[in-house]
Amino acid sequence: MMKVNLTQRIWFSFIALVVLVGLTIIIIYPISIKGTLTDETYRIIEQEQARMANPFSEHFSIPQSEMDFIERREAERSVGHVFLLDGEQRGEPVPPDEVLKEMITNAGQQEAERERYELTYNEATLFYVITRIESDGEEAYQISFMWDTYRDLMVNRLWERLVYLLLITSALSLLPAIWLKRYLRHPFRVLGDHFEQISKRNWKEPFHWEGDEDFQKLSDQFEGMRQNLIRYDRSQKTFIQHASHELKTPIMVVKTYAQSVKDGILPKADLEQTMNVIIDETDRMDKRVKDMLYFTKLDTLKNDTINVEEMMFGKLAFQMEERFRMQREDLSFVIEGADIKVKADPEHMQVLLENLVENAMRYARDTVWMKAQQEADHKVTISVKNNGDPINEEEVPTLFEPFRKGNQGQFGLGLAIVKRIAELHHGEADINNQDDGVEFKITLPKP
Repeated sequence: MMKVNLTQRIWFSFIALVVLVGLTIIIIYPISIKGTLTDETYRIIEQEQARMANPFSEHFSIPQSEMDFIERREAERSVGHVFLLDGEQRGEPVPPDEVLKEMITNAGQQEAERERYELTYNEATLFYVITRIESDGEEAYQISFMWDTYRDLMVNRLWERLVYLLLITSALSLLPAIWLKRYLRHPFRVLGDHFEQISKRNWKEPFHWEGDEDFQKLSDQFEGMRQNLIRYDRSQKTFIQHASHELKTPIMVVKTYAQSVKDGILPKADLEQTMNVIIDETDRMDKRVKDMLYFTKLDTLKNDTINVEEMMFGKLAFQMEERFRMQREDLSFVIEGADIKVKADPEHMQVLLENLVENAMRYARDTVWMKAQQEADHKVTISVKNNGDPINEEEVPTLFEPFRKGNQGQFGLGLAIVKRIAELHHGEADINNQDDGVEFKITLPKP
């Protein structure tokens, strides 16, 4: 398939438009103009007939002409007349027998007072009008005829003028075509230059187009894309920096302890305690790597790819209680709204509730609440609350951002994962400081 650029498309469109208009004129023009000029020919014939009204009055004399029937064809608007009186032909020079015979036959079969006819003779068209006249109770006929010379001549003249007009119009149309080409090429060229810069990861220069509304909208969309790329690049760099920082410490500890054991030196009291440190640091690395992979996975998901199922909130909540109860035996878990039905992805909701409960356990004094509530607008709110100290109000807006740690935060991805899961379900995540603790609330809309 042939590839064409924008300029070539404009010229091809312009040429196609001119050709289409030309073909339309070539097809429609002969039909319409010839029909119009044929009617005009008949009108001229009938007008000449009308000038000879009452040909049988005493003041009327049958016109005589020395112009031959064939010679009249060369005359532009010449109208000839033939009269049939008492079965005899009078008037102009006698037409050829076959022409006169057809005229007499049509006159005899004519029912109306006046009729229009045409015939072809010597590859030319003859138009004639037969008018029935009564004289002394006998019927007579006046036949007026005219060749197609006038019609063809007018068609040719109009064709010439039309061709000139089409050529002039096509030439003048080049001006808007050239203007359109230049008008479209400039913004696209500027936009292409910016795309090229972005392909080289150089997206610092902003882009805004003043002028045409459509191009301005396109430039605004491009600028939005550029801003998103900047944010993505910044978050990617931040992610790598934090990930390397968070993994560097446990790796260093594991390496140091392993080297010490190899050298026969135990950093702790005995081998078991030393190996427990290595296992704990390994678990921390494992948890951090899993969180990073899961968070990256969430960023690649779309809202229509999650598996939405109906589940009981109590089933999830009691699983969380059973799982975390042994980690802090001094904590009490209070579950409310266990019979509330939630429509969401089971795996994602388990991870969401798990991160909220882990976060609450780090700050709770003695109680963690897990609650589901059906709202009046068919929304469902899931909240996890602890009775620990309130969060600094300055830190609240940033707690759901990746790698933002709280006072006792571990890795800074737990709440970011919570927010992303809520967004995948078209929901919202919020934090509220209350008199008796801190509440993390997730609002899920009706599916």
